[in-house]
Amino acid sequence: MAYENYGLLFDYKYCSNCHTCEVACKYHLKTDLAKKPGIVVLEKGPYHLDEDDPDAWDWDYIPVPTALCDLCVDRLEAGKKASCVKHCLAFCIEIGPVDELAKRALEIGHKVSIIKP
Repeated sequence: MAYENYGLLFDYKYCSNCHTCEVACKYHLKTDLAKKPGIVVLEKGPYHLDEDDPDAWDWDYIPVPTALCDLCVDRLEAGKKASCVKHCLAFCIEIGPVDELAKRALEIGHKVSIIKP
């Protein structure tokens, strides 16, 4: 099965910044655990949304694949989930054909991204 049309969907409103995806990917890629993951978690915020509401803040963590991401094709071919998907504690990462992920993103709504490494 070919995986050239596969991508990753991130429902990042649930990402807790645990970095488990990074650690799982480093193990999968067998790189030095201190460097070069195939996915990193970026931080956006915190920033105040409304001056009239002191509790209106936005602060997101967004998992993003790096150039090293290989979508765990060897795992997919073995019938397993990608390493980041399997180990995500918040279950906010999905893998699949980009057209199916686009439909899923519409269902989810806001704070979702699809990336094709």
